[in-house]
Amino acid sequence: MFELSTHILDKVSFFHLNMLLLLGLALFGGTIGGRLFEKLRIPQVVGYISIGILIGQSGFNLIDGDTIKVLEPFNYFALGLIGFIIGGELKKEVFLKYGKRFMCILLYEGIVPFLLVTLFIGIVGSFLFGAGPFPWALGLLLGAIASATDPATTSSVLREYKTRGPLTSTILGIVVLDDGLALLLFAVACSIAGILIGHGGGGGFLEAILHSFYEIAGAVVLGLLLGMVLSMILKRRAEKERILAFSLGMVLLVIGLSLAIGVSMLLAVMTLGIVVVNSSPRKTKEAFSMVGGFAAPIYVLFFVLIGARLQLGHMVLPTLFLVIIYLLCGLIGKMIGSYVGARLSKAPTTVLKYLPFSLFSQAGVAIGLSILVAQRFPGDIANTVVIVITTTTFVTQILGPLFTEFALKRSGEVGLNITEEDIIQKTKAKDAMDKNPPLIYENIQLEDILKIFSESDNLYYPVVNKNKKLCGIITIEGIRQTFLETDIGGLILAYDLMEPVIATASTQTFLSEVKEILNRHNIEYLPIVDENKKIEGFIETKNLNKWISTKIIGLQKQADSLDVIR
Repeated sequence: MFELSTHILDKVSFFHLNMLLLLGLALFGGTIGGRLFEKLRIPQVVGYISIGILIGQSGFNLIDGDTIKVLEPFNYFALGLIGFIIGGELKKEVFLKYGKRFMCILLYEGIVPFLLVTLFIGIVGSFLFGAGPFPWALGLLLGAIASATDPATTSSVLREYKTRGPLTSTILGIVVLDDGLALLLFAVACSIAGILIGHGGGGGFLEAILHSFYEIAGAVVLGLLLGMVLSMILKRRAEKERILAFSLGMVLLVIGLSLAIGVSMLLAVMTLGIVVVNSSPRKTKEAFSMVGGFAAPIYVLFFVLIGARLQLGHMVLPTLFLVIIYLLCGLIGKMIGSYVGARLSKAPTTVLKYLPFSLFSQAGVAIGLSILVAQRFPGDIANTVVIVITTTTFVTQILGPLFTEFALKRSGEVGLNITEEDIIQKTKAKDAMDKNPPLIYENIQLEDILKIFSESDNLYYPVVNKNKKLCGIITIEGIRQTFLETDIGGLILAYDLMEPVIATASTQTFLSEVKEILNRHNIEYLPIVDENKKIEGFIETKNLNKWISTKIIGLQKQADSLDVIR
């Protein structure tokens, strides 16, 4: 049986599954995996990565190393979209409000894991590999990588749970700035490691610092300049198709230029997003919304490919010790550093208590830095770093989303970033309807009708019989036309003034369907009735819009109330 399955797999490898088939398999399988994990109350990103492992190099090897290399540009594109959207979350008012807090937390949450990992890898490595410069060079490089936090996974959890508040703002600010700090520490580590082992790839210390400065400053300048260009274009172009095309085109342009000139690609696209969102928040809101909608399947493929590249079988005992030390020291360092930074910056209680659980994930940046190590330090150091980072990436990609979810739920910020569309999709008519609308009975006279009008600001009134069964609708405009066109000297009853009911809905009808009914019939009202056509409530468009706005404002106030220091 085993030989048969091996033969089948060899055949699959022999025929080299075409790229479109692989992408379809990854997207479809990843979506199913994400849905299954969501049912288990586990963040979907874990499901994406698990499917990637299953079909990747640690599983059936349907997506092999050569395919992953071919798809490398796609990974850059996905990271670029993620960086652009994260940058769009950082409006200037957030920086003005939280800037000092971000910088203080950033320094501690980055430097503490760097020091802990470097120290313990160096000490334990000296016992495993013998005293000498090798374990300390290895410790420096792994320590620098440990300072990085994956923005893609972290922001994916924030989006999935629609969070809003001080903890969410702090997490977003940290993962944006974290990349720059990791690059700086990595440049210093590379320089010192090169000096320790006498490796020419290390370069001089001053050269490393200058190169790091070039990577960071160059990325910021590139994102700033092209962000200004995109902002001017978006201000003048209102067509949705062109907004999406210009936005995606600029993201690709920034990615390509940053790779061509050797600056931080992720930092460049983040800067692009920051510039665009702060140039004209209202006009650029649609651009970020459209890019976010376009990026959804890209995220799935990105995380599936991350899982596919993990090689969990290349593990030996000394490396296993290093993996455990890297994980423990890195996670503990993140927790201690973020707590100390939050305490010193006088962050709100929710940030102080739950930020230490929110910065565990590592993926794109860490893997990218490990690849740079392989280029600069080929041999034992490169092999060890790649295996350690590849293995720990898998673990942190499972633990990170789970702990981030825990922190967000305990902080009370889940569900506070609800949009109008979210409310419409998830709310039923019974929650938004007027449960006690002013009713007009079919046999009452005009004088009594006008009295009801004077006591209410409604524009539409349901007409019912003695059993409250819906008979028709009276509108303010209909009454006005009656006064203008009809001799009202005789006896006029509500029955004479009412118009036929065009459409109705039940209490269980979702607001999305309510909106669709209103638009389809071009009406501004909708009676809510039971199965016997008995009136249960009433919805007017103006009151519905007011209810939705009040709901969103209430969530905003709830999020703002969390930003307190107790």
